[in-house]
Amino acid sequence: MSDDATPVVDFWSPLRATTQSRIGLGRTGDSLPTTRVLEFKAAHAAARDAVHVPLDSEILARRVEAVGIGAPVVVTSGASTRSEYLRRPDLGRRPADLSAIDPSDNEIGFILADGLSPRALMDHGEQLLAALVAVLGTTYSIAPPVIATNARVALGDHIAAAMGVQTAVVLIGERPGLSVADSVGIYLTHLPRVGRTDADRNCISNIHPPEGLGYEQAARVVAGLVAGARMLGRSGVDLKDTSRADQLASGEVLTLE
Repeated sequence: MSDDATPVVDFWSPLRATTQSRIGLGRTGDSLPTTRVLEFKAAHAAARDAVHVPLDSEILARRVEAVGIGAPVVVTSGASTRSEYLRRPDLGRRPADLSAIDPSDNEIGFILADGLSPRALMDHGEQLLAALVAVLGTTYSIAPPVIATNARVALGDHIAAAMGVQTAVVLIGERPGLSVADSVGIYLTHLPRVGRTDADRNCISNIHPPEGLGYEQAARVVAGLVAGARMLGRSGVDLKDTSRADQLASGEVLTLE
């Protein structure tokens, strides 16, 4: 058999199975293969849709209420449309009206924000919230949740202050990329107030099972951070996630679930 008939072995095939990154795309002449070009265009379209399609807050509210911590209040930022939200990040950090929120003396307040990927919140918000409530609800009092539209992370400080909670946990749609368009991030702020900066928060990102971080693992990280913040008296750069170190010390196997 001539060399021309020897089957071509795709060196990248087993490596592609381990990551969502766009690796080993190959080439046809001086360009990418048509299949890879079409995959890129589809991923780009999905990312654009994830940013621009507004959150269906009514459907999400029904799902969130089923978690069992109360009927959610829906609020919006100072940005009235997705277009304005994208052009004016400052408006996304300020509330339009928070009068519908009843203050309480609960310890934990959950805020579900659409962020830069409303799709992510629709895909994962309910399940992630349920996992968080299952881990935190036996130890802490939890306020009725709030859903925020056209929201940036800092809007959570205004909302949490109106809720009167000690610790704010913001579930927000992360900026979509060409590999993942529906990833959720969690931002935890202890003793939230208007004017807090990113240095005052802790972030758990890349939550989108089955490829990304799982709901239960993310909830365990949050539980450790909440306990640590209460002992330390603050969240942010001084507060470290030790959950993985604790699991290694106990001999547990770490998985992405």
